[in-house]
Amino acid sequence: MKKTVGFLLAAVLLGTACNQPNNTSQIPAPTEPVTPEEQPVKPVVYFTRDISPEGLVKIYDKINQNIEGKVAIKLHTGEPHGPNILPRPMVKALLEHIPNSRLVETNTLYAGGRDTTEKHRETLKINGWTEFADVDILDEEGTVLLPVKGGHHFKEMSMGSHIVNYDSLVVLTHFKGHAMGGYGGSMKNIAIGIADGKIGKAMLHGSHEGNMWETTGARFQENMAESAKATVDHFAPHIVYINVLRNMSVDCDCAGTAAAEPKARDIGILASTDLVAVDQASIDQVEALPEEEKHDLHERITSREGLRQLSYMKELGMGTGEYQLVDLDK
Repeated sequence: MKKTVGFLLAAVLLGTACNQPNNTSQIPAPTEPVTPEEQPVKPVVYFTRDISPEGLVKIYDKINQNIEGKVAIKLHTGEPHGPNILPRPMVKALLEHIPNSRLVETNTLYAGGRDTTEKHRETLKINGWTEFADVDILDEEGTVLLPVKGGHHFKEMSMGSHIVNYDSLVVLTHFKGHAMGGYGGSMKNIAIGIADGKIGKAMLHGSHEGNMWETTGARFQENMAESAKATVDHFAPHIVYINVLRNMSVDCDCAGTAAAEPKARDIGILASTDLVAVDQASIDQVEALPEEEKHDLHERITSREGLRQLSYMKELGMGTGEYQLVDLDK
């Protein structure tokens, strides 16, 4: 009886061994323990609910270690009388807080209050920016080509020529919806916002005679990401990103007074040295809102394939989208 049991046990063990995969690559090799110092460090995204001049300056000071020299602050200054643009006292406080800094903008492709430098300067006056700032319109004196490293659609992007006059870039963004991008975060702010009005923006939109807005959907998101990459590569590591989540209409500030009334509550300010992380964190904050508040923004983003912005930036090696949220209010 003992011999029979022994024989059966041996057969079971042999059968188990025979059923193991022959490909030893599927068996993880022993590794050395990873020390805490070797653990991958997720980019930090700072957060405050304090949407005020003091809150903006406070959060900027958490990410400003590499900001030096002549500093450009990229801001969407809006169409005439735009109801949702960032509050001027906030922008004024940040401008005065950053030594040797200047607000920068570019002209638009579409006809409106900013498609020429002359009209743009009048709109800046109407919206109150000239009361405290001399805004540099980057494409006032022409364009410059910046390389798009690793781009699949572009090898270079046409930008406002003045951008090369700066050593550092602070991307100050009103986070909101966008008619073609789905949403406008830090990536959109530099992708379209630094591309010059007539060449770069036309490249992004696939403009040609008879159709100014040829490129839409996922391809448009990819075009924007490649344009943003050109600017990020030009300034890195002297570039930071701030998203202000207030008055989040489904429409961009380029819609001016026609922008839809915001339904989402004001959330706060997010800031990081990582572009993908700060835009991902902003999307996550919106998605955490109650359905009745986020519905319109969510629909706008998904209907335009807006999340392709994030996934394509990851494919371009611009970030992973992972982050560590640090709440400055706690």
